[in-house]
Amino acid sequence: MSAAASEGAPAVVKLGGSTLDAMSEAWWDDLAEHGRSHPLVLVHGWSKPLRELRPEYAEPSAVLRDRYGNQSRWTTPAVIADIKKVSAEIAGQVAGLLGARGITTEHLIGSDGLVRAGEGERWWWQGKQLVELDNLVGPITGVEPALLKDLRPGHCLLVTPLARNGAGAEVNTDADRAAAAVAGACGARDLVLVTDVTHLLIDGEPVRRISAKAAAEFRDKGATGGMRKKLRAAGEALDHGVERVVIGSAPVTDLLAARTGTVITRT
Repeated sequence: MSAAASEGAPAVVKLGGSTLDAMSEAWWDDLAEHGRSHPLVLVHGWSKPLRELRPEYAEPSAVLRDRYGNQSRWTTPAVIADIKKVSAEIAGQVAGLLGARGITTEHLIGSDGLVRAGEGERWWWQGKQLVELDNLVGPITGVEPALLKDLRPGHCLLVTPLARNGAGAEVNTDADRAAAAVAGACGARDLVLVTDVTHLLIDGEPVRRISAKAAAEFRDKGATGGMRKKLRAAGEALDHGVERVVIGSAPVTDLLAARTGTVITRT
């Protein structure tokens, strides 16, 4: 990618649901400063706001584990409705924070034609038994680039990562992997995964830079929980043409400048 193209390419930032309230005014100042000169796409999570909405969403039974060991929120039509409720509140919060800093915001719900999903897993563990369940989740199979329009400095697209599957059902998707797919679809040079840890840790030591191959090896052998999903999303983003993925908890310009965080590249 040429320097001119890099300057005009959007940065995609995935903001975890557990981090939204933790970001300081200075963090939002920094994001807005970046957004004044670059197109900006935010993909948000909703884990903490959803748990705060209804206590049962914080219970262990709200999370399912499939036969391959992957975890997913048990999603019903009622859960989809609650996700949309909290996402509307998040959109209002983000629009207020960025609007006060001169950045306009447009809210896109992925299931409105933007994000496509495949067939979801049907067999889930309940106790020590595999049970067939209707769980409205699905892996992302594509993003419609034509709906990622009006990419320009001073404007932010905020994406809620719901999707539609082949049967037309509205389904829950993994926000990190959705951000990876969105980044590929809009030609982003960088994907920034903002989380509550400063770096990827291997053997307790912070990693500043790592190749996609080494990250995938660690993902399959040593990573757990949310970091495992982030490393999978990082690999998918690079496969979609993104040049770098940065994971960390710092202001976006610091992460993009590799002053902190973990940078993942193809080589």
